[in-house]
Amino acid sequence: MPQDLDPIDLQDVMAPAPSNKKHLRNGWTTGSCAAAAAKAEVIKNLRGSSPALVDIPLPKGGRATFKVEVDELGRCFVVKDAGDDPDCTDGAHITASCKLISSSPEIQILGGEGVGRVTLSGLGLPIGGPAINPVPQKMIREAIREIYQGGVEVTISVPGGEEMAKKTTNDRLGILGGISILGTTGIVKPFSTASFRAAMVQQIDVAIAQGSNKMVLATGSRSEACARSLFPLLSPLVFAEVGDFSGVAFRHCAKVGFRSVEWIGMVGKVTKLAQGMMMTHFHRSNVDTSLLRTVAKQSSANEVIVEAATATNTARHFFEVCLENNELEPLYSLVYLAKKRCEEDIATKANIDITMVDLEGKRAVVSTNKELPTLYKEIRRG
Repeated sequence: MPQDLDPIDLQDVMAPAPSNKKHLRNGWTTGSCAAAAAKAEVIKNLRGSSPALVDIPLPKGGRATFKVEVDELGRCFVVKDAGDDPDCTDGAHITASCKLISSSPEIQILGGEGVGRVTLSGLGLPIGGPAINPVPQKMIREAIREIYQGGVEVTISVPGGEEMAKKTTNDRLGILGGISILGTTGIVKPFSTASFRAAMVQQIDVAIAQGSNKMVLATGSRSEACARSLFPLLSPLVFAEVGDFSGVAFRHCAKVGFRSVEWIGMVGKVTKLAQGMMMTHFHRSNVDTSLLRTVAKQSSANEVIVEAATATNTARHFFEVCLENNELEPLYSLVYLAKKRCEEDIATKANIDITMVDLEGKRAVVSTNKELPTLYKEIRRG
């Protein structure tokens, strides 16, 4: 039989997510919402009615209070508030249903509609199980254990989650049929890069777990489209967008044991890598025009190219002038310098190749991978 509940001291209003230094409102992770919904559902089963509010402990200390609603099936749910973060799960109904099991003391966590199912190794979750990450699972258990010590089978569902998942990288990770229940702190910080970096690392983990020896890193969607055309025989699982976090991606590839890493991007980020800047965001590191002048002179480029390197504030302009004059040697020097800097920075035994694509991501211009078709090769043949 269920044991009596301890009294719960709930606030009169739902606790707002704390604001950050940029005056943007923080939000709550799907993990926090799932824990709150699960606790509310257990309370409903024990008391016979749903609480209006429920509070839960957060992974790094403190507590959060959530408003509880009940759907047409009688299940408790929490509306996910992403704060000011542009999260595709904002407004999602993170829903819980449960069965109290007097014959077992364990808490079993299942995935219902809209929660993805794991189909590939490398995620730290069992294949065939729900995409509910370890920290949210712990949060759910801790929230339930505050009020009930018996056995529970709790199912987390997200109506509409399968459609939401199309806006995520879940399919790349082999997570099918819905979203993942995520979060390490319980709090979503607006425009934080943490979730992007975590997803990127997961993609690398999944790729190595499938037995791949080569990882292909692209800085954005256009670069990735070009990368896929350059490596049409590779599994889609080995392609990952790294944004500005090339250094993080290179280091993780080295850590997990990839023997070959292909990096594909445009001239601005190639120039940053050639400078030794593994964080390539344009606000964080300026293009070194003296480097462009050096590669122009060392490659015996004509004076127009050298002047462009001297006068420009952008690598893009330098790139355009090189193409206009059919002089790609300076760009060729840049990718080799970028390769050298990356291999020095990462100190890896893996071979790193750098490929520079055009500004539309239509084709490779120069590459340290001699097997790839490039504009540079065409010009030299011509």
